[in-house]
Amino acid sequence: MSGQDSIDAMNVDMDTTNLYKDEVVTDRKVGTIRILKPILPTGERDEARPLIFMGEAQIMTQMGPLPISFEIPAETLAQAVEAYGESAKKGVRDTIEKIQAMRREAASQIVTPGMPGFQAPPAQGSGLVMP
Repeated sequence: MSGQDSIDAMNVDMDTTNLYKDEVVTDRKVGTIRILKPILPTGERDEARPLIFMGEAQIMTQMGPLPISFEIPAETLAQAVEAYGESAKKGVRDTIEKIQAMRREAASQIVTPGMPGFQAPPAQGSGLVMP
């Protein structure tokens, strides 16, 4: 399949039954809470669906800041603000566990010719000749 065919085959239609308006709340110190408000295609609030509260934070790593996103179980903004700390800790723990699992998977992979990172050993007699 060519690149153009794969682009043409992509489903890029928005789901009109799953629309949200995004509102951001921050204390400008610790983090951010995104309030996802379900809406109808008309833009009116969809009262049949609950609000979703997503927390955002960053942790510093050797490679720089790593953004962490996590869901906050809450029904109101006040509950989300109160639950932010514990939800952030859980989000960081979950992210670290995922990174460790990815490292274990990568370390246990068998490298075969043709895979990225595969390099055949140098042939006999090649390389530097020492006097």
